Amino acid sequence: MTEEIRCIGCGAIIQTENKEDMGYTPKSALEKGLESGEVYCQRCFRLRHYNDIHDVQMTDEDFLRLLNQIGSTDALIVNVVDIFDFNGSLISGLHRFAGNNPVLLVGNKVDILPKSLKRGKLIQWMRERCHEVGLRPVDVVLTSAKKKHEMQELLDVIEEYRDGRDVYVVGVTNVGKSTLINAIISATAGVDNVITTSQFPGTTLDRIEIPLDDGASLIDTPGIIHRHQMAHYLAKKDLRLTSPNKEIKPKVYQLNAGQTLFLGGLARFDYLQGEKTSFVVYASNELYLHRTKTDNASDFYAKHVGDLLQPPTQDDVAEFPELTRFEFSVKEPSDLVFAGLGWITIKDPGVVAGWAPKGVDVVIRKALI
Repeated sequence: MTEEIRCIGCGAIIQTENKEDMGYTPKSALEKGLESGEVYCQRCFRLRHYNDIHDVQMTDEDFLRLLNQIGSTDALIVNVVDIFDFNGSLISGLHRFAGNNPVLLVGNKVDILPKSLKRGKLIQWMRERCHEVGLRPVDVVLTSAKKKHEMQELLDVIEEYRDGRDVYVVGVTNVGKSTLINAIISATAGVDNVITTSQFPGTTLDRIEIPLDDGASLIDTPGIIHRHQMAHYLAKKDLRLTSPNKEIKPKVYQLNAGQTLFLGGLARFDYLQGEKTSFVVYASNELYLHRTKTDNASDFYAKHVGDLLQPPTQDDVAEFPELTRFEFSVKEPSDLVFAGLGWITIKDPGVVAGWAPKGVDVVIRKALI
């Protein structure tokens, strides 16, 4: 049996196969490290040389263990969610592990939503959704990790609520948490004051500690994997098509009962019963939408998935899960949400069905816009 090699920065077992898992380092870097006697995983190497924090993934069990540890400390918990994928990135049960610690909810990627949406309305809507799952954040802050002025406002709010305590930043994968942490480092370090590794003592497998001026720490935790996110079923090239990086442009469709909309080959929306009405699609501007009759939609999908209906591409169709159907009777303005892909706003009463890859959540919620 080959003797395991561990990263001298965080203690992770070094591996060269999976970039997303702990301990990854390219083979060429491993060879150089073995020659010099200093083997770092890529995460620690980037932190050491570029002050860049790269998120790593934990299993649900690891994350629950970490949450239990946080609950026994005296700290401020900053829970980062992706506003575009709010349902897919909210950590259900977080309130049970927080103990008496306050939770500050940070909605990232606010720049993705249409500018017509008022911030006050969005914050109120987020509070309502949190209350539905038992989470009572002390405050809700909207931000974009890409914009520096937003970072300073967030830092001011964190400073207000932490009251001299440590700060734990938690979130599921793909919410932009590592981008947020890097922006915070940039904002607090200043352009001229380059951070060195000595400022990151005790970088361990499950946390990176960033010292604050008063002796407390800002602690970055690995991203928890939400099994129900669309991202876990997509190739990286397809993620670029489905994950918006600029303001989404709503698309309006007039549908009669008996009509279907395909969102690429990834999801499907059926209008089953109701008067002719308009539906608004909120998804990446790059995602191809196609309207057809519900009666032949399944045959149409089988014939065209991978070519007309992309993603997935032809190369990935064989591995892509079958679409599963969820039916809903809608009585008030609602969003039909495909976790991680977007949503369709339904304004009038009717019966609809949403289809998504097996394992991906499809839910109805109170309309956001």
